[in-house]
Amino acid sequence: MNEKSSPADSIDVTMWVNEVECRNTVPARQTLADHLRETLGLTGTKLGCEHGVCGACTVLVDDRPMRSCLMLAAQGADASIRTVEGLGERGELTALQESFRRHHALQCGFCTAGFLASATALLEENPHPVRDEVVEALSGNICRCTGYETIVDAVLDAARADLTDVEVNS
Repeated sequence: MNEKSSPADSIDVTMWVNEVECRNTVPARQTLADHLRETLGLTGTKLGCEHGVCGACTVLVDDRPMRSCLMLAAQGADASIRTVEGLGERGELTALQESFRRHHALQCGFCTAGFLASATALLEENPHPVRDEVVEALSGNICRCTGYETIVDAVLDAARADLTDVEVNS
């Protein structure tokens, strides 16, 4: 704490980040994005606009996509938080991530983590969306590079791959 800080300026928080219990004392005004990046070293979460508009900072909080730049770290108390680093098994790509790679659904990569979080939430809630549902689910994420078609195609392909896996394994 610096000279201007008081104990009331910090809050003890326990959250589960990528299935790991994290207990920290956080500054009362620290955003979840800053906590993930600076305290926990999870730099896959990107800060773009810092106004909740671009979606680059999207993470899953209790399986719902949330803008981590608009959420205080203290609001994550007792929550389960998944960042892009926690979407799959360590060192392995998820079907969705593999589909993004196959479809070249990223260029600079800055927005990719947010798109993956939003698309993961969609596919977990609705494993077989139609194009309009994918477009709607991703409408809060901005990409300046790809033109969106490859991203939407990647999500739809991942959903089809999941359907094929289900049919094969049935």
